[in-house]
Amino acid sequence: MSEKRKSEPWVRTVRLPWTIDSVPRVREEIVGDLGDGKLPSKVVEEAETVVAELVANAILHGRPLPDGTVRVRWRARPPRVEIEVTDGGSEKQPKPKPQSDWAPSGRGLRIVRSLAFEWGVNDDDGHTMVWAALGGASRRRI
Repeated sequence: MSEKRKSEPWVRTVRLPWTIDSVPRVREEIVGDLGDGKLPSKVVEEAETVVAELVANAILHGRPLPDGTVRVRWRARPPRVEIEVTDGGSEKQPKPKPQSDWAPSGRGLRIVRSLAFEWGVNDDDGHTMVWAALGGASRRRI
């Protein structure tokens, strides 16, 4: 495969039902789409973890979009991938919780922060979109 072909970008968007059962489904979807050898295997593994954390957080702490779903979009341009998870918003902006050895939950965004080259939160028209860039800087910095 030519170097040009290996680096061609692609975008995928999925809408998932507003249920925690969507987490294993999105993991399978992203690995199936990104795991074809165009991206480093480490980036694919990190993308699988990050998308699972972001979708779980959206479902546990946010609200569904008007159609009862959560939207997940990823953009790949080897060796980078950006992941966006959009929900119907919540009263609080997502942010990592302080470290706690005994807390039964609350590590999701800390995991995302540790794996992502960069990440952030955008609020728009009552929707919350959390994004993460893996494998290098995102297009958002340009």
